[in-house]
Amino acid sequence: METVQELIPLAKEMMSQKPSRKLVKLYVLGSVLAFFGVVLILVETVCSPFTACSRLRDEEAAGAELRAARERQALRTQTRLHKGKQQEAALCSRALSKRLQGS
Repeated sequence: METVQELIPLAKEMMSQKPSRKLVKLYVLGSVLAFFGVVLILVETVCSPFTACSRLRDEEAAGAELRAARERQALRTQTRLHKGKQQEAALCSRALSKRLQGS
């Protein structure tokens, strides 16, 4: 609040010195930009809990998707191992049957 209280005497002092038009325009432009900055910060402060919540949901969804992908990959690996064991068992039984026939 000190800065707002200091702005009024500053404005009075500037007007008493009769500044040029360019200087007044520059001060007005700076004041408008500062005002917009304050408004943007207030909007960001008000909206930040909502954006943080959505970011948390996005991270949770990404984690769930990653877990699902890992589970699918583990299931594929297990299926491949199971098929490999079946093929190996079939090959062994064929080999045994050939040995029996040959003897």
